[in-house]
Amino acid sequence: MRFGLTDEQKMMQEMARDFALKEIAPNLKEDEANHTFRPELVKKMAGLGFFGCGIPEEYGGNGFGFLESVILSEQIATVSGSWRLPFNMQNIGPAITVNKFGNETQKKRFIPDWISAESFGFFAITEPNSGSDVASMGTTATDRGDHWELNGQKMWISNAHVGDWGLVYAFTDKSQKYKGMTCFIVNLKGNDGIVTAPINTKLGLHCAPTGEIAFSAAKIPKDSVLGEVGQGFQICMWQLNNTRISCASGALGIGGGAIEAAIGYANERTQFGKKIGSYQMIQAQIADMVAEHEAAKLLVYQAAWLKDQQLPNQYQTSMAKLFASEAAVHAALDTMKIFGSYGFSTEYPAERFLRDAQSLRVVEGTSNIQKTIIAGMAMGDTVNR
Repeated sequence: MRFGLTDEQKMMQEMARDFALKEIAPNLKEDEANHTFRPELVKKMAGLGFFGCGIPEEYGGNGFGFLESVILSEQIATVSGSWRLPFNMQNIGPAITVNKFGNETQKKRFIPDWISAESFGFFAITEPNSGSDVASMGTTATDRGDHWELNGQKMWISNAHVGDWGLVYAFTDKSQKYKGMTCFIVNLKGNDGIVTAPINTKLGLHCAPTGEIAFSAAKIPKDSVLGEVGQGFQICMWQLNNTRISCASGALGIGGGAIEAAIGYANERTQFGKKIGSYQMIQAQIADMVAEHEAAKLLVYQAAWLKDQQLPNQYQTSMAKLFASEAAVHAALDTMKIFGSYGFSTEYPAERFLRDAQSLRVVEGTSNIQKTIIAGMAMGDTVNR
């Protein structure tokens, strides 16, 4: 077993960290307060090759894989959990999914623009009454001969109101249950039947645009189907198993950022004539945080490596997502405690780490869903894929 990063991976790690500190950190406090999304930052990230992992070079990829994407997004999330989202929207979600299931025309048409951020991506699964139970979604796509007609509503969709092209999941035959779901490549702009709106009432991830999408007799071309009609559920589950690793890397970043803040504060804050870091209770908190963080990193990196080797990884991916997200919340919560009253203030990052970390328990399958997946495979009821 080899646990070290290559020189090239270390360079990518340093590049991402440098970008986060120079391009994101200086305006982060103001951007968070105003819920500001900066499209130009996404384009800069694209220009550095952040979104080309796992994609063949002929479609704009960079020759690297999931592990390198994890390394990059982890460093970005160490500074801001919000800015980890573009990795999913531009790369791990739409681009990698179209590369797997799309035809040659679709690959050439859409993937390069997502990788370069000429087009802002998204994927629409969740609905007002459909979350973990994906097969209960109500959005439908009806074949009208010369076009498909989309009707329904999607909720809590990243990039909903800023996105261009992305993936929309809908039922083409509800009588077939999950076998009647289909995935479509849809343009949200310039379609009278599609209306988007932002959601600003979020606990965290204030710089990551989130919204809702309403489809009302929306006409989309017949060639919009990704894969085959009725293959949508399979595509959706395959995609979620990938986007979960990006969430897990975001959890690593947030947890790591919280730990850095906690250690920094413990080394400078004095009480009773000593640095608070010299007290055993503070040391115990930091020790627990660091141990959980390192364990989470091993799980996340292992799952990413398995993906790059094209080996079964759903079991490991769910464990990585579950453990890393819970560890991030724990680290952020204890960081807030170590900061004391200042941890409750928006002047310091502790409260932001805690708010942002909470989202990772929910997105791409809740912690409870991950436990269901893990238990099912551990007990032999389902197969690791």
